[in-house]
Amino acid sequence: MTGEKMGTYPGWFSRLSAFGTPNRGRAIGQILDTFIPYALLWVGMVYTLRAGYSYGVTLLLSVIAALFLIRIFIIFHDCTHSSFWPNRRINTLIGYISGILTFTPFWDWGRSHAKHHMTVGNLDKRGTGDVWVLTVEEYKAASKWKKFLYRFYRNPFVMFLLGPIFIFLLSNRLPTPGAGKKEKRSVWITDGAILGIILLANFTLGLKTYVLIQLPTIWIAGIMGVWLFYVQHNFVPGYWAREGEWDRIKASLEGSSYYKLPRILQWFTGNIGIHHVHHVRPSIPNYKLQACYDSIAELRQVKPLTLRASLQSLKLRFWDEQRRSMVGLEALKSL
Repeated sequence: MTGEKMGTYPGWFSRLSAFGTPNRGRAIGQILDTFIPYALLWVGMVYTLRAGYSYGVTLLLSVIAALFLIRIFIIFHDCTHSSFWPNRRINTLIGYISGILTFTPFWDWGRSHAKHHMTVGNLDKRGTGDVWVLTVEEYKAASKWKKFLYRFYRNPFVMFLLGPIFIFLLSNRLPTPGAGKKEKRSVWITDGAILGIILLANFTLGLKTYVLIQLPTIWIAGIMGVWLFYVQHNFVPGYWAREGEWDRIKASLEGSSYYKLPRILQWFTGNIGIHHVHHVRPSIPNYKLQACYDSIAELRQVKPLTLRASLQSLKLRFWDEQRRSMVGLEALKSL
């Protein structure tokens, strides 16, 4: 990516600011077309269980509900960047509500995610808000126990099927290391609200009905969410560099994918597949990412990652500093 330099930023960077202001009308539209269908799907799932329909019908509705829950999470994600709504207090309120629905504490997750943005692609600052990545040489020098843990962690079954349960049902229930008072408070408020919803459901719908609906919905949404986050930073070639060579713009454009999804999936995922643009300028609301991408030619130079091609990312395990690329287990054959 080249261009006239403006300090450490390319000349086109200043043009991004035109897309960085939240729009109240667009935000209201997303709230209406996301939260209302999600609520109606919940009503539909309760009805199918009460009316004695096959549980398969409920599960089918839960898949659709999970897609809307992903969209709710994108709204939550925007709120942590203060980019969804023009007013900061309302932005925070929407963020808390979205976080409760997605079982994710607002300030605590936002803090971790902000660190991810500041360190993405930096080999010397890994470990917060990202997927665990070892270089080939680091893996080679690791103990047998660390190698086992790493292979276990990066196993697709563990990462995409067990991982979402651990993250959204267990890990998010406790503050992350280093959390401050505000972050800890957001965890306890979220946990308390979730507990309150469970108790209310127990006395109205029945605990079994709640679990039969909520568990598959959050799990399916979690699987899709973890996959989206994974493929946004684990693809070929990718970008990682040591502190002295690390460049924020390169990390954004080369280390964050442009995941080109079918239009309906792009809608459900709130344009988050245009991830390189999001990383270049996190303050751009999800509903303006496509317009920003279309308007700035330099952003369109990033090669799209198609749905089919993204499946190859399942094989990736390590960063090869010599090849400057993500590689799979075949890289170990030369060790």
